[in-house]
Amino acid sequence: MNARSLLAAERGTVRQDRADVAKRSSVKNVLVVDVGGTSVKIRATGQNERRSLPSGPTLTPKRMVSEVKKLAGDWMYDVVSIGYPGPVLHGRPIAEPYNLGRGWVGFDFAAAFGRPVKVVNDAAMQALGSYKGGKMLFLGLGTGFGSTMIVDGIVEPMELGHLPYKKGTYEDYVGRTGLERHGKKKWRRDVADVVARLIAALEPDDTVIGGGNVRKLEALPPHCRAGDNANAFRGGFRLWGEENALRRTGTGSKRRA
Repeated sequence: MNARSLLAAERGTVRQDRADVAKRSSVKNVLVVDVGGTSVKIRATGQNERRSLPSGPTLTPKRMVSEVKKLAGDWMYDVVSIGYPGPVLHGRPIAEPYNLGRGWVGFDFAAAFGRPVKVVNDAAMQALGSYKGGKMLFLGLGTGFGSTMIVDGIVEPMELGHLPYKKGTYEDYVGRTGLERHGKKKWRRDVADVVARLIAALEPDDTVIGGGNVRKLEALPPHCRAGDNANAFRGGFRLWGEENALRRTGTGSKRRA
């Protein structure tokens, strides 16, 4: 090998070394925080254990951060993902949650955690963790009715739960209020009807039914697969992962905690 070839090979090796270092440095330990109306669930990169703490109407963002930091005190993390039970715009909550304390709008989560933080709507985070490609519709059966579309990797939280339906809205009938008011049998029929209407209107390739109340269905609506609340953690990891550099647009779907 002549001097010119040797120099080119050395430069190539240096470039590869730099690329390897850059790739390694981009790998982050993520703390995922899934905020709900009855509990806050957390998990971190490399941890199989899921930990939780009670939430409820006295939970302020300051107290949430303080208790999460204590709960995750023996975990290593560089960045934080937060699934928020309300609308989110440009990574910030734009309305106070229904079943939690006040002060979430305008709160500086990055300063409180001392880490970079990404905040997304909780339904969008679970949808992101459920995504397998193409055009996916995610519907979350919880206290409210969460909804998100992901089209070719672009996440679009939606407000479908507030569309008019019968004598109220979709959320009034398939959220927790509808379940408690009408009973499981009627609620299941309404869920099947609402899901069928949305699939017909939006024509997704894939429909995921998630949220805590999906387990109350005797059978899934046709052409649907079940989500899992654990996918919220996967979505939180994906927010920072190279393989899932998905763009987020729009506001978060307003799903009551």
